[in-house]
Amino acid sequence: MQKRRLSSPAVAIAIAAVLAAVLFIAALAIGPVTIALPDVLASVWAQITGRGEIARQDPALGSAYNVVATIRLPRAIIAALVGAALAVAGTVMQAIFRNPLADPGIIGVSAGAASAAVLAIVTGFSAVAAWALPASAFLGALGAVAIVQLAAAMRGGGPATLVLVGIALSAFLGAVTAAAIANAPSDSDIRGVAFWLNGDLVARTWEHVAIASLPIVLGIVLLLFFSRDLNILLMGDQAARTTGVNVRRVRVVTLTVAALITASAVAVSGVIGFVGLVVPHLIRLIIGPNHKSLLPTAALAGAAFLLAADTIARMLFAPVTLQTGTVVAFIGSPIFLWLLLRGRRPAGWSA
Repeated sequence: MQKRRLSSPAVAIAIAAVLAAVLFIAALAIGPVTIALPDVLASVWAQITGRGEIARQDPALGSAYNVVATIRLPRAIIAALVGAALAVAGTVMQAIFRNPLADPGIIGVSAGAASAAVLAIVTGFSAVAAWALPASAFLGALGAVAIVQLAAAMRGGGPATLVLVGIALSAFLGAVTAAAIANAPSDSDIRGVAFWLNGDLVARTWEHVAIASLPIVLGIVLLLFFSRDLNILLMGDQAARTTGVNVRRVRVVTLTVAALITASAVAVSGVIGFVGLVVPHLIRLIIGPNHKSLLPTAALAGAAFLLAADTIARMLFAPVTLQTGTVVAFIGSPIFLWLLLRGRRPAGWSA
């Protein structure tokens, strides 16, 4: 029997928005030092209105403002942006490849970012400035996307070709990463590589927010305009062409934008798995396959998921902080296994 879904997309979006907002505030309030809700809201308001220096010198608010505005707020913003980006990218790639197991790393984006970041760490370039590591990861991801698109275009650019090229490129870049790690000059470099490859949000700053926010927000907004085309692509290429959709153009544009927002996310967080795979699955089961509601709901749910995982990472063994990617894997892998064992394809996919 078909499971009942939420009848109103607006209700699903509203629920996801409220959940994301609550978890965002919780991420600012909860930590080794718990901060009262009024102080959290006052600190955020001071940061928004540019009254940070006044708040910092306020005897009653100063310490709370320093923790919220300097440490927790940029970290929470990055968590929300990265979660939204990975969830939307996963949703788009599952539609493009008509495969519920597709995720943002399927065409080598994560592998490209990882290899470039590892090279930046072991060569010492990452120590030049705070932007050096995320910039290296972003450029590596862009390079991987360009190679996959060019190679696939030579063979027609179909979904199967894109996947095969992505697999081959990921294997090659994995070898590059392994070789770079083997030749790392110090143990500290190896530890830095391990932390980055597993994904973490420690020490995220406003500089990281500036790097990631614009491309991720613009990319998600642009993909929303392709909701109708993504719905039609689910029917197959031939059916899509009969409705007047330029399948090749839609596939190239949406895949490129999804890869770019993934690159922006990975550049500031490292490689975090399962968000782009599990969240689209669950949201599609709840509200159905219509991308007009699926994309915004997935973005909000992805933000909420990563905010929750990051808060757990900070608090589970406090004062020891787990890596965010570790907690995501702990939560995401059982959910993914449950989805596989359900015995049928997720809602919205034809057999």
